[in-house]
Amino acid sequence: MTVKIGDKMDKNKANVPKIRFPGFTDPWEQRKLKDVAYYIRGSFPQPYTNPDFYDEENGKPFVQVADIGFDLRLNPDTKAHISKIAEPKSRFVEAGKIVVALQGSIEKSIGRTAITQYDAYFDRTILIFEEYKFPIDKQYFAQVIKKLFEIEKERAWGATISTITKEHLNDFIIGVPKIEEQNKIGLFFRNLDNLITLHQRKLNHLKDEKKGLLQKMFPKKGENFPELRFPGFTDPWEQRKLKNIVDVKSGRDYKHLSEGKIPVYGTGGYMLSVNEALSYKEDAIGIGRKGTIDKPYILRAPFWTVDTLFYAVPENNNNLNFVYDIFQNIKWKQKDESTGVPSLSKTAINNVDVLIPDYKEQKQIGDFFQDIDNLITLHQRESFLIMIPG
Repeated sequence: MTVKIGDKMDKNKANVPKIRFPGFTDPWEQRKLKDVAYYIRGSFPQPYTNPDFYDEENGKPFVQVADIGFDLRLNPDTKAHISKIAEPKSRFVEAGKIVVALQGSIEKSIGRTAITQYDAYFDRTILIFEEYKFPIDKQYFAQVIKKLFEIEKERAWGATISTITKEHLNDFIIGVPKIEEQNKIGLFFRNLDNLITLHQRKLNHLKDEKKGLLQKMFPKKGENFPELRFPGFTDPWEQRKLKNIVDVKSGRDYKHLSEGKIPVYGTGGYMLSVNEALSYKEDAIGIGRKGTIDKPYILRAPFWTVDTLFYAVPENNNNLNFVYDIFQNIKWKQKDESTGVPSLSKTAINNVDVLIPDYKEQKQIGDFFQDIDNLITLHQRESFLIMIPG
């Protein structure tokens, strides 16, 4: 169950949320943010480029937008540290304060919210909630602020860089229940965030393990034997060009097709479904022709790909999962042939030199990494199910 804070109110009962903890029946008060808290922006002397304002060895933490995480916490350490010279013209904030990013990209930066876990100096692009005008649970209030900015980002969709001013914040309306209900909601979200963080750590650990194994189970440059190997395999790996391993085919426009059940894929993944396929029976590996060129993924037939996504079909008795592992090990950005939008050509792909073992070893390696990918997918789904309403 996910409890939403004030965005779903009962239509028949004004200011009463649909989902509620037992024992609470009073309506929530609707208040302007300026009537709830005292807040102030951070500050930092200008220009930012003055090296005298920084001291990476002995300076104190200087929090900028990028230092605010996505888990209601600051990153463990800041990218920059402030010098003694800059301290008098900067905003010092003690641990335990709620802060929110007022400026940055709509998608990634603006609205990042945290309850600070250490003392630090804060940039002027960040708002600090100093005190409250009546009892407020910080966990609850941090969730409210985070939600408010999500709503604002939806209104500003399409912009790239945006700023929400302190004055604009004054008229934000929030729902305020009694402190006892705030405490319940705050505790719920704290436990939920801890659970999400735990799953994310497990997921990151799995991804790191996979990355390390990919490096160890494939030969290093100039070598013919991998560092780690399954028992029973001793032969050296042989060098091949990708053109001898896969047939790289071009995607095509789909707009002339009708709606159907065959998935269409682009560089970012699934897009929609149509009534025809480019490949009806052969599975392949999708690799970007333009845009995102370093995120290969497996395509299961039947499928269609757009013209910005190549699909590479394994040939000559090469294992699909193993070839996918090869594609993940290649530094595709180094093959970029454009000075603008990243681009790959068939020629660039075909001419990549790789090392391969016999089919039996390929299959064992491919199956091994497929099991890891399945486990990663399972953890991703678990994290997603925790976060969605229900």
